[in-house]
Amino acid sequence: MNAFHRLMERFAYTKVGTWMILNVTSRTDPVINRVTGGRVSVARFIGLPLALLTTTGAKTGLRRTVALIFFRDGSDVILIASNGGSVKHPGWYFNLRAHPEAQVYVEGKTAAYVAHEAEGAERERLWAQAMLIYRGYPTYQQRAGSRRIPVMVLSPMTQT
Repeated sequence: MNAFHRLMERFAYTKVGTWMILNVTSRTDPVINRVTGGRVSVARFIGLPLALLTTTGAKTGLRRTVALIFFRDGSDVILIASNGGSVKHPGWYFNLRAHPEAQVYVEGKTAAYVAHEAEGAERERLWAQAMLIYRGYPTYQQRAGSRRIPVMVLSPMTQT
């Protein structure tokens, strides 16, 4: 990560930066990302990998798409349910808990996945990796107070 990306990343986890991500880029990144085939997004501008997660609403049953920072662990996609350090879990977390089947769009390709929440040693290992990808997660955990930020593992669905 170069100096510009580090500066932009630091801004992203300030309270103002977090607000912008949750309220502005969360709405623009999915559109920009799809139109450009995954080549352009605010997250990529900052130097972070971006995935579009499409879930089924826990209460409504409607399809929802959200832009999220991600990383891979082998063939799994790892998502951190930080919600910018809010004391509440993000909506997509509840959607995955209710309906673990989801689609993930990365770099112009969509694939089907099934999710589970990492626990124990798996969570600790993946949380440590997440902090290497985005250094804002420890700040988000402090802001979240007693809410332990979930780590979600999305494994490719096998075709039968």
